[in-house]
Amino acid sequence: QVQLVESGGGLVQAGGSLRLSCAASGRTFGSAMAWFRQAPGKEREFVAGITWNGGSTRIADSVKGRFTISRSNAENTVYLQMSSLKPEDTADYYCAVRFGVLSGSTYEYDYWGQGTQVTVSS
Repeated sequence: QVQLVESGGGLVQAGGSLRLSCAASGRTFGSAMAWFRQAPGKEREFVAGITWNGGSTRIADSVKGRFTISRSNAENTVYLQMSSLKPEDTADYYCAVRFGVLSGSTYEYDYWGQGTQVTVSS
C-alpha cells in the first residue's frame, strides 16, 4: 500500500507562487505520480503528471508554462511548483499514484492523498 500526504497549500495573491509537496510512504517503484485539482462545483481534473524516471511529464493546458512537476524517488516525494497563480487556480489539490503509464484519468490512479487547499486571491 501507498499513503500520500500533501502539504504546501495556502492563501496566495494572484501572480504569486506556491510549492506543493506530496510525501509517499510505501512502495512507489515504477509508478507515475500526478496532481489533480477540484474546484467547487467542478469535476476533478488532471493538472500535471510525471513518469517514474522523470523522463516524461504531462501538463494541463490551463497551467502550462506556469506549473512545473518534479519528483525525487530517493525522498519518495513529488512536487508541484506553481507560479503566476490566478484566481481560477483556486481548488483542492490532490496527489495520486498510478502503477502504470502516465495518465490523465482520475479512474486510473491507485492511491490518493487527502488534498491540500490552494486559494488565490485577486
